[in-house]
Amino acid sequence: MMTVQSRPRWFASLDRIAIGLSGLCVVHCLATSVLLALMSAAGGMFLHPAVHEVGLVLAIILGALALGRGAMTHGYLMPAAMGAFGLGIMAGAMNLPHDGSGGEAMWTIIGVGLLAFGHDLNRRAEA
Repeated sequence: MMTVQSRPRWFASLDRIAIGLSGLCVVHCLATSVLLALMSAAGGMFLHPAVHEVGLVLAIILGALALGRGAMTHGYLMPAAMGAFGLGIMAGAMNLPHDGSGGEAMWTIIGVGLLAFGHDLNRRAEA
């Protein structure tokens, strides 16, 4: 049986913050698709590559901190592996065309969901 090492109190909330960020990403993807369909001029603002690049960098940083620390604390690699898989899908989706076909948004949402699932597994393993 593994013992959970004590860690700073603020560190325990990283998974919750990352899950919230994943939820915001899903809202962003869905809102962008709806805005693009309704008003292509307004939708174009949300499709700027910098929005996606900054979001991916934040996801990678939070994932590395929370999931990496979790793997070292509780010893389970599945949360980190699931999160890395989700991040990989998100990064791959950035290379798909933003042509309104929905492929990029669909793959991003799948990646975000897997990343959030990894953070949820991490949170549960530390409980």
